[in-house]
Amino acid sequence: MGETSEPDLISAAEFHRAPGVADWRVTATGPQSVFTASSLTEAAALIAPIVAAAEQFGVLPDVDVRPEGIVVRVPYRNPEGIPAAAPAFAAAVSQAAAELQLVADPSRPQSIGIYVAQHSQADARPFFTAALGYEPFGDTDAVDPLRCGPQLAFNPITGDIPARGRTHFDVFVPADQAKARVDAALAAGGRLVDDSYAPAWWSLASPDNHGVDIASWTDTYD
Repeated sequence: MGETSEPDLISAAEFHRAPGVADWRVTATGPQSVFTASSLTEAAALIAPIVAAAEQFGVLPDVDVRPEGIVVRVPYRNPEGIPAAAPAFAAAVSQAAAELQLVADPSRPQSIGIYVAQHSQADARPFFTAALGYEPFGDTDAVDPLRCGPQLAFNPITGDIPARGRTHFDVFVPADQAKARVDAALAAGGRLVDDSYAPAWWSLASPDNHGVDIASWTDTYD
């Protein structure tokens, strides 16, 4: 992200220079730490301290609780940098985790991003934001509003020839939402490739022929 001059935002390097953040790593979606646990109950014990620290420092974290551990993230809500209060929040969470004997595993933090190759004359972002229910982020990216799915980046290829894109998604949605999602994607510039399996799934293509299947069968099978 680089250094930023905005007083309420800091860079990754500035985050790591702060005290008490050795458990944390900054990935493409922001600072995060993974604290291992042996049960869901053990992992969930950290939730109350996380909420208390979030309220104290004015940070809006994402928390993912699993039987194997708990993932705590400070997501980028501004593409220009990390909230300045993030290090203090992170240090407080790490201290609470240590008191609960939850051990951080700095090798575990990660984020998944998908780079969508698009023809140099095409703008596929409106199609993908509609098909996946995402929102634009910055000038070139798109994100899940709840930050559960991977962040997308759209990269034009200079001098290419329009053809089927090299990216494909299966988007599983509730059955009562599938047709509306299909309609939104088509209205955003997509085209219908195959609806012979509908309402189980529809195969769509973006303006640059990247494939997306909108699927509802997981919500209805027995």
